[in-house]
Amino acid sequence: MEIRSLKFDGEVLHILDQRRLPFEFIDVPCKTEKDVWQAINKMMIRGAPAIGVAAAYGMYLGAKNLPLKKETFLKELKKIKEYLDSARPTAVNLKWATQRIYEVAEKNKDSKELKKIILQEAMAMEKEDAERNYRIGEYGSALFKDNDTIMTICNTGALATVAYGTAFSVIKRSFEKYKNIKVIALETRPYLQGARLTALELKEAHIPFHLITDNMSGFIMSKNMVNGVVVGADRIASNGDTANKIGTYTLAVLAMYHKIPFYVAAPISTIDPDIASGEEIPIEERNPDEVTHCGGKRIAPEGIKVYNPAFDITPNRLIDAIITDRGVLKKPFTESIKEILKK
Repeated sequence: MEIRSLKFDGEVLHILDQRRLPFEFIDVPCKTEKDVWQAINKMMIRGAPAIGVAAAYGMYLGAKNLPLKKETFLKELKKIKEYLDSARPTAVNLKWATQRIYEVAEKNKDSKELKKIILQEAMAMEKEDAERNYRIGEYGSALFKDNDTIMTICNTGALATVAYGTAFSVIKRSFEKYKNIKVIALETRPYLQGARLTALELKEAHIPFHLITDNMSGFIMSKNMVNGVVVGADRIASNGDTANKIGTYTLAVLAMYHKIPFYVAAPISTIDPDIASGEEIPIEERNPDEVTHCGGKRIAPEGIKVYNPAFDITPNRLIDAIITDRGVLKKPFTESIKEILKK
């Protein structure tokens, strides 16, 4: 079964509602930029690369009915961009995608072609994402060998991207190249992306794996059951500090203590060259219900306070390498990131 996070049919952006997985496969048709904003904000679609491509199509859906006078068109298109950008603040791919669409429209001289140009750019971004993710897998798999067990958190497969995935692409390519590759997937509380989504993708790919709760990871590492950790990223600062799903920082600390390589896998578009460190990355705090409820049922007392940051920051000193679609970046990341962005 092919699992796709999104599909554009020429008029409607179809999004697979990931909140219902793995039990139901529900198609969410998005006909306007408001539909796309809702899908991103409510986590029907998630994962930085997938969010970026969805937002690009959201720009087109919003632009379809705009007047063709260029000055007015750009003014309204900027409003659509800012609206979509507000859906989720941490994943840099969202703003990267909407900015790329806006700049293409801004540079185009023929106002009659604006809508066509925007659609072509969104489609190009979808194709590029799949190609980038395949290269991430190819580069990252060189860091592993026969009989390795790879640990990962959250979901970084085709559900988080257009195809292949980021960290999942590294896992899948390693499985294809080497013998006896196994995976340990963390459940990823509170939204359970690991249990619901990564487990589904691993099962469909026939990759041997065990699912564990997040707080089992240190114990598993202490038993020499892990050869490397690979995670995705929602934003990478210019010094290599990385924002990813909450729990990633804990995993990185444990990996360093147990002398296990810790890798971040992400396309170049996830790097934000405009911020110096992770301290500048905004961290989204989500609905308390995600912590107090599980599977729609309350598991905590009424009337309590909840802290629910969706992401944390892993300092660059805890990261051994950053796997990108242009190659594997080594320390010092400030220099290697600067060089890779020039290519």
